[in-house]
Amino acid sequence: MKRLDGKAAVITGCNRGIGKAILEKFAKEGANIVACTRQMTAELEAFYQQKEKENAIKIYPLLFDLANEESIKSAMKELYSWKLPIDILVNNAGVVTEGLMLTTNISKIKEVFQVNYFSQVLLTQYILKLMMKNKKGNILFMSSVAGQNARSGMTIYGSSKAAIAMLAQSLAKEIAVYNIRVNALAPSLVETEMLYTMKENSFSDIIHSSALKRMASPEEIADAALFLVSDESSYITGQVIRVDGGL
Repeated sequence: MKRLDGKAAVITGCNRGIGKAILEKFAKEGANIVACTRQMTAELEAFYQQKEKENAIKIYPLLFDLANEESIKSAMKELYSWKLPIDILVNNAGVVTEGLMLTTNISKIKEVFQVNYFSQVLLTQYILKLMMKNKKGNILFMSSVAGQNARSGMTIYGSSKAAIAMLAQSLAKEIAVYNIRVNALAPSLVETEMLYTMKENSFSDIIHSSALKRMASPEEIADAALFLVSDESSYITGQVIRVDGGL
């Protein structure tokens, strides 16, 4: 039996990188997926159709912008109308930014926190209502080692990811009574398109400082995500698990 047979998972940021790898992994394990992205392309639609056919599951595209609160609310209204019993929520999507705190415009800081923190709080509030009704569920947040290891130039991004880690730990205590588990992953560098928007000299020393001397692949993060939302981790909640190659 597949590990996620018959379960429905909401995943944000499914169009590339870690989110796309998580979608593939969950689909292979039998989950039906609400695939959340900002927009749909012909290439993405073809990818969804391929995964549905390969794995005999359903993928429900849901389009909204995490930077826009009204867009999130509208999408959640649409999701509610589908009457799907949601078992899993993976808050994966996020943005990265570099720069010294002193010279970062406050509007940029608000933008980062809107996507990396506030949008995820709002989305989780909506999904939680569905999970609480069914008295079961699993929520996974994507934090980062940047939220634990202070680093010059990563103050804003790191702060947003530290906030996510505390959200996961605190929320786990609030909703355990509903048989809902909450955890977070804290990856180090992952080889994705988003990584290469950063300056290379901002991460080459991180690679050399790690025991494994390399970046993670998106699939390695997806493996950890699968473990945390499956019954194999049934006694794990309120944890922030580093996937950092021995940093």
